[in-house]
Amino acid sequence: MKTILFLCTGNYYRSRFAEELFNALAERAGLAWRADSAGLIVDHANDNLGPISSNTLSALAQRHLAVAPPLRYPRQVQARDLADADRVIALNESEHRFMLDEQFPGWAERAEYWHISDLSEAPPCVSLGAVERNIEILIQELSSPA
Repeated sequence: MKTILFLCTGNYYRSRFAEELFNALAERAGLAWRADSAGLIVDHANDNLGPISSNTLSALAQRHLAVAPPLRYPRQVQARDLADADRVIALNESEHRFMLDEQFPGWAERAEYWHISDLSEAPPCVSLGAVERNIEILIQELSSPA
């Protein structure tokens, strides 16, 4: 089984949606891929009000997907996570490239980047819709014979 690691800042909203949606669609497509997610600056006491964003749960429910209990709290990315992943995708290049390079030198050039805005810059329907479109393209890419 190959793995994709989705990264965002807090592992509360965008990367968790990407992880759950990718895993559901990859399973439906019969792909031997699995996603995980982590954050580059996880701060449980700051903006995260629980284990996962209510916007993420709502967007998943709209797509008839549910996160299996127990809900895990956001987790900080570790060097081992990066090394173990077959692909690393950070969800916003302008936000995450510097963080990744600062914490894990050399990884900023090895990661792939999308351009998904956080809640402070775009409503969930826009950001999570963009994640969904990128995931669908990724699933098509992984489904195509090499």
